[in-house]
Amino acid sequence: MEVKNHARMLVCLAVMVALLSPESEAVVSCDRIRNNLGPCLGYLRGGVITSPCCAGVRAVAASARTAADRRMACRCLVAAAQSMRGIIDLGNAARLPRKCGVNIPYQISPNTDCSRWLFEFGGDGVGLKMK
Repeated sequence: MEVKNHARMLVCLAVMVALLSPESEAVVSCDRIRNNLGPCLGYLRGGVITSPCCAGVRAVAASARTAADRRMACRCLVAAAQSMRGIIDLGNAARLPRKCGVNIPYQISPNTDCSRWLFEFGGDGVGLKMK
């Protein structure tokens, strides 16, 4: 029985390492993004946009400096939109970055496919480009 428990723990650890390794250089975390965007919940539910909300949006954008950070931010934003479908106004979620003066080339939507974007800086200085 004890051998089975150790084997399960090793398998779980291996899966966690495999899942985390491609993003190991990322500084951005979903928890940090949720905390920064917490003040936006009123707007996302149909209310008005506030200064603290836009400060959070800008903080998320500023923290996503590397390709891994931008990839993680995209995945976190999409996961949040998916989990809050029916609770938030998805149109407001899509408009949120632009309303706060932040430019991202994809929409915050449950349907956004983050794998379709290159999260690298190109010669033209664009942070994200369609593959």
